[in-house]
Amino acid sequence: MSIICESFGAIDGQTVDRFTLSSDSGIEAQIITYGGALVSLRAPDRHGQQGDVVVGFDTLTPYLNNPAYIGSLIGRFANRIANGAFSLGGTTYHLARNHGGHHLHGGLTGFDKVIWRARPISDAAEPALELTYFSRDGDEGYPGNLNVTVTYMLTGDGALRIDYLATTDRATVVNLTHHAYFNLSGSGNILRHELQLFADHFLPVDASLIPTGEIRAVHGTVMDFTTPTPIGARIPHDDEQIRHALGGYDHTWIIDGAAGALRRAARLVDPASGRVLDVLTTHPGIHLYTGNSLDGTLVARNGHVLTKHAALCLETQHFPDSPNHPQFPSTILKPGETYRHITVFRLSVE
Repeated sequence: MSIICESFGAIDGQTVDRFTLSSDSGIEAQIITYGGALVSLRAPDRHGQQGDVVVGFDTLTPYLNNPAYIGSLIGRFANRIANGAFSLGGTTYHLARNHGGHHLHGGLTGFDKVIWRARPISDAAEPALELTYFSRDGDEGYPGNLNVTVTYMLTGDGALRIDYLATTDRATVVNLTHHAYFNLSGSGNILRHELQLFADHFLPVDASLIPTGEIRAVHGTVMDFTTPTPIGARIPHDDEQIRHALGGYDHTWIIDGAAGALRRAARLVDPASGRVLDVLTTHPGIHLYTGNSLDGTLVARNGHVLTKHAALCLETQHFPDSPNHPQFPSTILKPGETYRHITVFRLSVE
């Protein structure tokens, strides 16, 4: 196992580094300090051939103009907050409105658009990289100074583990996630990938992709992934939720089991390559996004043109717009508390 650091470019006089983590299990991950982005995650297929299973770019420039949040860490609040506003402790906070009048993925300058401080953890049993960022009180309209630590680690069982920690000096809301785009084939689209979600309920959304507040059972709907199902099997259906998401999925499922416990959330299988991705998390939800807005203007590594459904995201997170839905699990972080969440992306073959 090893960790290698090299320059990946610079922005405004600040160097952006790329760290390559390699493990004895055959998994290799590359992370850059800009946006904490995962630029590469390589794993063998059923024939032992290494290949990239996430979308990434070979140069810094595409990450500087990254409207799809490809590979990036997301914060302070993943997903949407309706009308860019929420109330906390009797005060209404107004956030940046950067998506159709709503707040998305932390705003105009979210955690995906900053340079993180990096520290390889040399005394870890497995290769690990610690990233830290200090978000000042008032950033994008959020209250409180927030200290954030994200640790990437390759584990001996072929997984990329991500640990999130945050503390604040003033009550605020926090919902961190990772925006990796997976394609287990490494090219083409993901419509034949087979997905199983360990979730009996999902959150319906309105035409702006804001949760309505309803918690709906998946059984008998196009949202039913309780058994392995090809991603594209139900996308052609004339369903309101599919239409709201522009011809695909852009929804949050409620993971079965108690939030806070590390449990299985999703299993993704690519029949062509034999690669399997298991997703485990301590968070209450998992958001499936099937790349519905990818329009071919972005070209990733190896000439992979990012057209609609070229890749998908499995974002473990709290529910969208939680600060405005008291019935949803709380995203409030107070002084003296520590925000913690773990996500594991485990790769194997079948």
